[in-house]
Amino acid sequence: MGYARKVGWVTAGLVIGAGACYCIYRLTRGRKQNKEKMAEGGSGDVDDVGDCPGARYNDWSDDDDDNSENKGIVWYPPWARIGTEAGTRARARARARATRARRAVQKRASPNSDDTILSPQELQKVLCLVEMSEKPYILEAALIALGNNAAYAFNRDIIRDLGGLPIVAKILNTRDPIVKEKALIVLNNLSVNAENQRRLKIYMNQVCDDTITSRLNSSVQLAGLRLLTNMTVTNEYQHMLANSISDFFRLFSAGNEETKFQVLKLLLNLAENPAMSRELLRAQVPSSLGSLFNKKENKEVIIKLLVIFENINDNFKWQENEPTQNQFSEGSLFFFLKEFQVCADKILGIESHHDFLVKVKVGKFMAKLAEHMFPKSQE
Repeated sequence: MGYARKVGWVTAGLVIGAGACYCIYRLTRGRKQNKEKMAEGGSGDVDDVGDCPGARYNDWSDDDDDNSENKGIVWYPPWARIGTEAGTRARARARARATRARRAVQKRASPNSDDTILSPQELQKVLCLVEMSEKPYILEAALIALGNNAAYAFNRDIIRDLGGLPIVAKILNTRDPIVKEKALIVLNNLSVNAENQRRLKIYMNQVCDDTITSRLNSSVQLAGLRLLTNMTVTNEYQHMLANSISDFFRLFSAGNEETKFQVLKLLLNLAENPAMSRELLRAQVPSSLGSLFNKKENKEVIIKLLVIFENINDNFKWQENEPTQNQFSEGSLFFFLKEFQVCADKILGIESHHDFLVKVKVGKFMAKLAEHMFPKSQE
């Protein structure tokens, strides 16, 4: 009897000790993952929903493979070692639990329907999950459900009336790049609405700062650029980005092709507004901007950049502002355009592109620029 009691106490102690170790492991692993995610700044490709009002973001996935984009938020137990049969089974169970959690969000929001279009009552449940939950995988699943539904015009008003805008915007303070990206996508879909834009303008400075400081070319940065592009479709809120135009030119110069195109869309919105012409000309641009015309850059990138320059040139009243042109500092877009005209022969070395349309665009722009910036030299 005494021997059995001792064995029982030893077994209980081992179980309790293992449980405590597992809890500590999960806490430390969770903190480590958060730091890694914060350092990475997000990953993966994102559907471009920033420019089409009717676009729908759909990222539901039933794939439990190791290559799933959600594997970064799956918590594996300490005994799930790679390369062992027991470890493989444990990892599979952990992935299955994460998948069930994602599906449970949709089932909880709409228990009697498989349709992804949720009713107001169901949307309220999903918003409660976003507001109350602290689990990254639950937040991610709930935000995906909201993003899907926010792609429909009638749901944008419903989500706003349910108080969803500040609830989703609060998630922007998270350090988890995956969750932040999903929150930006939801706000992006909601922003295709005049009333929603009016209420979302208070978050533009935060989104702008997060976008500029995010890891270059990251999914968080691209999602932020798409949201800012939607918010600047009209002229009403463009002035709020006036102090960040130099940073956008820096992103354009340093970013990859996808980042370049998204920055160009944003700058094109600003360039079409005559009231923003002076702010654009005042912006500091990197010296590497001119090298775009000497390298084998994507033809579409060069053409879009020339369209932006043409809009600025057409909208800025050169004769009326001639006395104030000395207010532009060196390194500004104004001085870049002056050098663009002076270095015309060098820039026409764009022959390396072997593209007739690009050459014609450059030639037309130079002629218009000379007419406005150097009217006296043409006499």
